[in-house]
Amino acid sequence: MKKQIPISVAVAIVLALLAVILRAGAAFASSEVPSVTLSVDSTSFAADMPVTVHVTIANNGKHPLKILKWYTPFDDVEGPLFSIQRDYGLPVAYTGPLYKRPKPAHDDYLHLKGGESITRDVDLAMYYDLSKSGQYSIVYDVSSTELYAERGSAKKEPERLTSNEIKVWIAGREAGSVADAGIPVKTSGTTGFNRCTTTQQAILVTARANASSYSADALSYLKSQSHQYSPRYITWFGAPDAARYETVTTHFTSISSAMDTAAVTFDCGCKKRYYAYVYPTRPYTIYLCRIFWLAPQTGTDSQAGTLIHEMSHFNTVASTSDYVYGQQGAMDLALTDPAKAVNNADNHEYFGENSPPLQ
Repeated sequence: MKKQIPISVAVAIVLALLAVILRAGAAFASSEVPSVTLSVDSTSFAADMPVTVHVTIANNGKHPLKILKWYTPFDDVEGPLFSIQRDYGLPVAYTGPLYKRPKPAHDDYLHLKGGESITRDVDLAMYYDLSKSGQYSIVYDVSSTELYAERGSAKKEPERLTSNEIKVWIAGREAGSVADAGIPVKTSGTTGFNRCTTTQQAILVTARANASSYSADALSYLKSQSHQYSPRYITWFGAPDAARYETVTTHFTSISSAMDTAAVTFDCGCKKRYYAYVYPTRPYTIYLCRIFWLAPQTGTDSQAGTLIHEMSHFNTVASTSDYVYGQQGAMDLALTDPAKAVNNADNHEYFGENSPPLQ
């Protein structure tokens, strides 16, 4: 006759094994996620000094890792990588470029071998409003569903990468374009060009006309309050809510007006594998990149839609952000976080393009 193990002992054994597995899993997970460390050479910066922060990204595990370059300063700072506050709580505005991008490709990822690290220096004064003197707290903080290569592409929950916090005192310096962020620019509806060929100029005139038509149609659609219950609105901006609906309507009022009346300058000098970018505090210059010229004139991710996306970024228009890219990401955002959807540039673009049509 076999001797049976008491239930209490069996439970204790199972719990002990489970604890070992969980600890092993946690150790594996922590080693498979990169770390970011911020450091500075000085804790005080005079007004004529660059505010240089050393950013070190390290793969502490044994296996190779891929990190989307868009969320690192590996090539350049291409978005708000840092969360910065002044005087213990006042948010500091990002004034650098905001891009419309295609789905990331293999070359868009930074490859780190096990144990490898990279360090890049970032002058925060080039990308953030440091016009006020004060005590600044700085944290590297990024998130994306595609942050670590393709493994996150099917996930709806974004993965996050954060750093230690550093505190420095910064003397205010000239704000440059930041000072003009809240001042409406007098416009005449002209279209200017910089570094654009004759063919590119003709394409852009057509793109602006199509974007104007898209914007006017979107605004007309939004003027009917009942449309907040429509598939078109809910798909791109989420559950009906009077305040959010009013925000979207206000955004398209400004977008439509700017498309029709703003003095827009198109710059064709960008060679990056993106659609376009703008500096939100510098209306109304739009920089067109390589993918823009390959896009269709109208329809999904079109040239016209790209202009709506970029126009929405300007602080004088709608001051949108880039929380997610792509139709699927925009639809997921509308479903899970409508408050962010009404402030996401791609959601505005896809609502304006309405491709495929939603009634």
